[in-house]
Amino acid sequence: MADTATTASAAAASAANTSTDAPPFQLGKPRFQQRRLREAVQLLEDYKHGTLRPGVTNEQLWSAQKIKQAILHPDTNEKIFMPFRMSGYIPFGTPIVVGLLLPNQTLASTVFWQWLNQSHNACVNYANRNATKPSPASKFIQGYLGAVISAVSIAVGLNVLVQKANKFTPATRLLVQRFVPFPAVASANICNVVLMRYGELEEGIDVLDGDGNLVGSSKIAARHALLETALTRVVLPMPILVLPPIVMSMLEKTALLQARPRLLLPVQSLVCLAAFGLALPLAISLFPQMSEIETSQLEPEIAQATSSRTVVYNKGL
Repeated sequence: MADTATTASAAAASAANTSTDAPPFQLGKPRFQQRRLREAVQLLEDYKHGTLRPGVTNEQLWSAQKIKQAILHPDTNEKIFMPFRMSGYIPFGTPIVVGLLLPNQTLASTVFWQWLNQSHNACVNYANRNATKPSPASKFIQGYLGAVISAVSIAVGLNVLVQKANKFTPATRLLVQRFVPFPAVASANICNVVLMRYGELEEGIDVLDGDGNLVGSSKIAARHALLETALTRVVLPMPILVLPPIVMSMLEKTALLQARPRLLLPVQSLVCLAAFGLALPLAISLFPQMSEIETSQLEPEIAQATSSRTVVYNKGL
């Protein structure tokens, strides 16, 4: 019986090795990710150079572009580490949001969740930055420290003020404390973006014409990029950190959750996940990553360097 099982395993392994539909097996590795990415990039390159093979559909081209944009940085064409991609923002960010919104937080837990949130945000900002100009590590550290200090200071300060507010009933105080993470996170997000990408304001960012040719480096475009990214970072946490406290304050009064308090954390996690899924597409869609601006709004040397009426730039995410 053992010999039969061994023979069957060997036959299965032999069949797997001779299959032409799959790459060589690697334990623990995603099966098709590398191949699909390679094929998507090649398909887009073929389209760009006019060497596209017959029979390729628009649906295949859109799918290839979606795969490339989700995984590769638009400036460097390097793979973005999965937890810091926008496509990974919800699964990796939701546990942090749940932690930020936990009721009756101590000083230590408030500091911990704000620190963890800004650490994640700093890595996401850096991974999705405009990389047309080199950025020293000191800028990253400066932005990270500024964001953490501002987030922790605002969150702790507001919590102390709420606790000292004698006019609030215990129920009202608990409800108000649940909204504290939003102003702390929103202000820290702005601080994070500005401090980490301040060098773009000093050096400018590359702007491209409609054919993808470099026109020049613009400080005005950099200012637009930072403003758009900062607004996105304010809009993003709004539904995530405002809706769940409102929804949970109503759900907690239901007979089900009052009879089964252990369900509070799973229910809150689902509510946060739903709010995150709503907020992220909404915030990102406010401004496209490759934003467009009229040359008349930019520096005179930029306007004179191209005949295009508009140019595009990578604002970052």
